[in-house]
Amino acid sequence: MKLIIEESGEAVAEFAARYVARRIRQFSPNPEKLFVLGLPTGSTPLGMYKKLIELHKKGFVSFRFVKTFNMDEYVGLPRDHPESYHSFMFQNFFRHIDIDPNNVNILDGNAEDLEKECAEYERKIEEAGGVELFVGGIGPDGHVAFNEPGSSLASRTRIKTLNADTIQANARFFENDLSKVPTQALTVGVQTVMDAKEVVILITGAHKALALHKAIEEGVSHMWTVSAFQMHPLVTFIADEDATLELKVKTVKYFKGLMAHHKKLIE
Repeated sequence: MKLIIEESGEAVAEFAARYVARRIRQFSPNPEKLFVLGLPTGSTPLGMYKKLIELHKKGFVSFRFVKTFNMDEYVGLPRDHPESYHSFMFQNFFRHIDIDPNNVNILDGNAEDLEKECAEYERKIEEAGGVELFVGGIGPDGHVAFNEPGSSLASRTRIKTLNADTIQANARFFENDLSKVPTQALTVGVQTVMDAKEVVILITGAHKALALHKAIEEGVSHMWTVSAFQMHPLVTFIADEDATLELKVKTVKYFKGLMAHHKKLIE
């Protein structure tokens, strides 16, 4: 497990983008060997997407032979709704890079058979050879994707009824009108992400500090689903200073002492 501590959210975005770009370049994808990338939505990864777009425009990275799988999508929200995750991804990332739209995979929250849609998603990931790198963010309660507290750590892609805290947190995207917030979503499971060859988790802000503490300083618990990634053989947490406020001083000192080595990951 690695913990990268940067000074600000912008620095977290810069590190994450450079790391993702470097991994794609090292993989040397081609038409017969696509790089499979798992992606999140939400405010945390926005900075990373902006930096990746910049790197792409500078010619540092191409997404021509990259296949993506997004973490989640609301149920019942039209695909062209401004708050759907389809809209989010194309507006904030996909339309600005050279990815083939046929290589973009996002769950269909309007599918006629939602359970079949989830099973098909798992099949597509397996058919693609598994996810090479899955990037995720977390909520203040430690949830990854829509795997809220109490979710099974063995969970797979499925329909998830959202709890009151999640609905309240998402209300800001729906004119603060709780009645407009979808109450269900399709989401990859904890085990779906755990199956990726590598996982990167982004954590920014003091409101995520307790979740980071639970993720790396306490035991694995289904009440803090991000803690499951302690068990992953290749996981990196990238956090800003504010997100480390609940960590022990010796924990922060230890990981900061490794930063000179970790900076080599994005050279």
